Amino acid sequence: MTNRSSLILLFAIAFSVFIIVPAFLSQPFPPYPLMHVADAFDLLTPFVLMALYWFLFNDPQRSAGQRLAFVLLAALWVSGQAMHLGANSINNLMGEGVGSVHDLVHFYDEVLSHYLWHLGIIGLSVLLILSAGGDSTNTVVDWRWILPASILYGLTFFLAVNEGGTVPLGLPAAALITVWIGLTRRAAIRRQPLVAFFFVGYALALLALAGWGIYWKGFPEFTDVGLL
Repeated sequence: MTNRSSLILLFAIAFSVFIIVPAFLSQPFPPYPLMHVADAFDLLTPFVLMALYWFLFNDPQRSAGQRLAFVLLAALWVSGQAMHLGANSINNLMGEGVGSVHDLVHFYDEVLSHYLWHLGIIGLSVLLILSAGGDSTNTVVDWRWILPASILYGLTFFLAVNEGGTVPLGLPAAALITVWIGLTRRAAIRRQPLVAFFFVGYALALLALAGWGIYWKGFPEFTDVGLL
């Protein structure tokens, strides 16, 4: 079970790195300066994270329906991330402007891609929680691994949702997942690492989003208040 818990921590670290780090890699990419370093780095995102999602999900007891759900949600996740990568790169090259082309690129970059991507993140979380009910590795949760993983995941989800402008999706999702686990899977928090991980992670994200909203009386993005 230590291996399972360490895999969850590895996933949380990778999730944080690939979601947060690209925002700080705006330098031109030397082999092709029209791109940013962030664009090249972000090409690795689905390869690394989808592999880790699969390792967390895969178990001989998974049903065909669960495996199909994983494929569909993974496709949604990758579709949103890939759309964001391409549109964001083009938007960076175009710069500020007005007109139908800028409006369309902005829609793909800041609206549609973010909602698809974050819906995929939430959907895969729910699938992993549901499938943990039949996990063959149930035992006592090792909080030495799970607590730091949950903190990383929760804060990263908060950052992604708030800066991505998907609070109307992310805030209710964090609340519903937290309440759902707390009311119906309370015992699983003590014996299923994935359930414990997502419960604490989404509870922390919910608290962070609520605190941000109360402080600012709304949900301005970090760039709008000069924090990024």
